[in-house]
Amino acid sequence: MADNRTMAQMLQAPIEGYEDAIVIPPINANNFELKQPLINLVQSNKFTGRQDPHNHLRFFNKVTSTFRHPEVPNTSVKLLLFPFSLDGEARDWLDKEPPRSILTWDDLVSKFINQFFPPSKTTYLRNKITNFFQEPNETFNEAWERFKGLLRQCPHHGFSELHQLDTFYNSLNSNDQDALDSAAGAISRKNASRRF
Repeated sequence: MADNRTMAQMLQAPIEGYEDAIVIPPINANNFELKQPLINLVQSNKFTGRQDPHNHLRFFNKVTSTFRHPEVPNTSVKLLLFPFSLDGEARDWLDKEPPRSILTWDDLVSKFINQFFPPSKTTYLRNKITNFFQEPNETFNEAWERFKGLLRQCPHHGFSELHQLDTFYNSLNSNDQDALDSAAGAISRKNASRRF
């Protein structure tokens, strides 16, 4: 098939391929607009790719939860605002995603976490949680805070609450285990006495 375009037409820059990766669902609301103060608030804590992506998502969710419009789903607001929260390496990542490849907020979160918190890091932190041990000179409270910190670093660890408590209890030195056992016994004796 012959190409009948003129030389000038062939030399023009293409106009396709400039679509964003994020697809924003149609918003059928009257008088809807993102206000500059909300954009500024999102931009006040930009993610560059070097920080904890979970903390970034927590902050972003907190900020976007402050905005409500009766006819606009919060997920649409999040999809509109998220690019404003990125800079540097993170902005480059989003720009390199294929056009129209992110259709929902869950898609975006999944791709974002997989990019900046790869499965190898999840495996590493899951192993640190599973093999957690109280340090020799560490107090009970210090060990508890350090353990909770590991859980916060990897919120998708998949351990049930019972498994977490069991892991922590088994990591304690015998004195702290005895103290917990005593406290638990006192609590269960109190509860038993209330029944009678």
